[in-house]
Amino acid sequence: MRRLIRVLIFVVVAWSAYWFIAGYGLRNAITAWFDQQQELGWQADFSGVATAGYPTHHMTRLNNPALADPVNGTAWSADWIEFQSPAIWPGRQVLRFADTAQRLSYFDQTATIQANDLKAELQLQPGVALVLEKMALTAGPWSVTDNTEALAAGDTFGLVMEQTTIPEAYAITAHLDGFTPGEDLRDLMRSATSLPQAFETLELNMTATFNKPWDRSALEESRPQPVAVDLNLAEIKWGELRLFATGELDVDEQGIPTGEIAVKAENWRDMIAMANAAGALPDQAVDPVTTALNFLAGLGGNPNALDLLLNFRDGFVALGPIPLGPAPRLILR
Repeated sequence: MRRLIRVLIFVVVAWSAYWFIAGYGLRNAITAWFDQQQELGWQADFSGVATAGYPTHHMTRLNNPALADPVNGTAWSADWIEFQSPAIWPGRQVLRFADTAQRLSYFDQTATIQANDLKAELQLQPGVALVLEKMALTAGPWSVTDNTEALAAGDTFGLVMEQTTIPEAYAITAHLDGFTPGEDLRDLMRSATSLPQAFETLELNMTATFNKPWDRSALEESRPQPVAVDLNLAEIKWGELRLFATGELDVDEQGIPTGEIAVKAENWRDMIAMANAAGALPDQAVDPVTTALNFLAGLGGNPNALDLLLNFRDGFVALGPIPLGPAPRLILR
């Protein structure tokens, strides 16, 4: 019996020593990263740090963290952020964000983000590079405002990015429940009375291949850039509006996509009216575009449904036979 007690005491002492040493190492790794970013010219600071979670996990909380990258003009700040991981393996990190307001800026534009139970779960491969195996970003009710005006809100949010058997390729899924556009967006599209407040469906399922795996260098050096996109399905349902898309794109070093995206739109005439109201489609183009699409819809047998290919070629994009202009650059900064 005494021997068993001595063994138990030894295990408790050994585990406690490991926990405190590992916790100290994690804490130092986090604070050292902030110091490194300061050396690179970032604003990277916090007002205090605390460690808890004994004996089953490590939890490190930073109070009033603030990050700003002067190169790309982005900045973020919050009341606190927590880093939590099982004591046995720190490579499974859960980042918990404050329920209070967070501020995200891009040059002179600042948005305020407020979300309940916002957290990011990270699974990292063992090793110095900390290659990302899986990331999941989830939240309960959330909202984004600009100068106290609502830009968007929703009931829940979910984003999962998981490494496939190809290290540079990641399966990405996203869904937003109860997504509600702000009044500015609804007014811009003149849709406040014709469409419900919230989207019924807003989902994405795709596989993106990058020029390198996502790892710590994505924060410290340069972002991985997409080289191929396999869009399994993008689906939007908002009242009577229905939009589906699927297809594949290759992306060159300049971020120019090449390929085809199949698009199916139901009640597409309302979409034209909304695009015109938003300024995306000039007044003089409404009648020609409507005539052309009406002809193509008639070929499909359902005048209210439209099946077209979004073609990306030589730096330009066209919807079926209708040129839309230069293709967007797919570059992550």
